[in-house]
Amino acid sequence: MITEVGVHPKVAGLVYVSALAPDAGETMAQQYTGFAATPEFEIETNSDGFGFLALHAFKAGFAHDASDADAAFLRDSQVPINMSAFESRLSQAAWRSKPSWAVIATEDRAFDQAMLVHMANRIGATITRVPASHAVYYTQPGVVSDVIDRAARAVTTATAD
Repeated sequence: MITEVGVHPKVAGLVYVSALAPDAGETMAQQYTGFAATPEFEIETNSDGFGFLALHAFKAGFAHDASDADAAFLRDSQVPINMSAFESRLSQAAWRSKPSWAVIATEDRAFDQAMLVHMANRIGATITRVPASHAVYYTQPGVVSDVIDRAARAVTTATAD
């Protein structure tokens, strides 16, 4: 998670792409408290504690704006997540000391929009909204790369001054 590893001295800024931004002492799971559920985004957890997005709901919950072929590729190439990661408390929050940007996919069905906006505002991020699914990095790569480029230019200019 960039919130934690972003404290590295070589990191100059952070770009959150439909991502959680907990604070030090918080867990990722806590970020959902008080926000609406997202019923189309289903995680199925195996007995080993690793989760995958439900195959039957993958496109609707994760990549509804992708073609069927692209959504199938994304679905079939999933990397499992250890669900215990959602309960790990962060020890540091890089956004407290580094400039941040947030790409908010306005059609994201993995996160409540209010949650994404709340987190982006809380971290003081420069916000870019784009009509896209949670797979915004895949379906709108130009928008995402433009934000990364603007962020890189901003921190380069700031460090050159």
